[in-house]
Amino acid sequence: MNKMKAAVTAVLAVGVLAGCGTTGSNGNAAGNSTGSTGSGKTIGFAVSTLNNPFFVAMQEGVKEEAQSKGVKVVIMNGNNDPSTQLNQVQDLIQQKVSAILLNPTDSEGLAQAVKMANAANIPVITLDRSVSSGQVSTFIASDSVEAGKMAADELIKALGGKGKVVELQGVIGASSERDREKGFDDEIKTAPGIQVVARQSADFDRSKALNVMQNLLQAHPDIQGVFAQNDEMALGALKAIQQANKSGIKIVGIDGEAEAINDVNQGLMYADIAQQPKEEGVLGVDKALSIIDGQSVPATVPSPLQLVEKGSSFKGF
Repeated sequence: MNKMKAAVTAVLAVGVLAGCGTTGSNGNAAGNSTGSTGSGKTIGFAVSTLNNPFFVAMQEGVKEEAQSKGVKVVIMNGNNDPSTQLNQVQDLIQQKVSAILLNPTDSEGLAQAVKMANAANIPVITLDRSVSSGQVSTFIASDSVEAGKMAADELIKALGGKGKVVELQGVIGASSERDREKGFDDEIKTAPGIQVVARQSADFDRSKALNVMQNLLQAHPDIQGVFAQNDEMALGALKAIQQANKSGIKIVGIDGEAEAINDVNQGLMYADIAQQPKEEGVLGVDKALSIIDGQSVPATVPSPLQLVEKGSSFKGF
């Protein structure tokens, strides 16, 4: 894809400046950031998709923290397409941003983008997902292996250690997909009475999960549990189950979306493993500024997980 075309069609450029910064019709910000700790600095944020509340919340964290620190941020939406996102990162490099926050669509495909940023001496911070190679300054995320393990423990408890379950996988190749699957699969094996009868990708997408779940219900009408690697897929699976007039199927998701939390509290989903995407965005900006200022940062920065069961006071995002 032509890099200029990608920049025009797939970029949400948001200039955020402290105090009274304004955004014009072209998406470029103007304003006075004098005296702010981030004055004169620009951070690029390449996000995998904004068609998911999790990443919308992450974007909010990036924007709010950048505003509070007087930093301009350029946000690019990859629409879950690795080639588009690669072009967008190249565009950020050409803009000579001070640092890049990267939420990669694909851990393998975006490794090349990181290497390009490395060659240009632009630090890269990965959020929620990381890359297979290239030099990343720090990786900020919840422990996806632990999240998968927690989800397995909830299904084991919900089913009393016996039954047939299916697993809805995210984007194949994303580090979060691999890690959540590993955590779940390793833990579910501790309950020999539970059989995982199918694993199928729905790309972390609600509508795809609806279609996948409809097919799985036809192929395996006697399933008793569903592990969805994110809440969008859990919600799609729930809709398919409701449309099939089935009940009693226990669903466990990961993310902490308000809609999913509400369904847990209504007993429509069994449990959710909640993350903190907005906090990840805040941490991304803070760590980027530290790196730009020459400070050392940890190779990984954990974001907390929270188990949500019926009756929880957690509200979600």
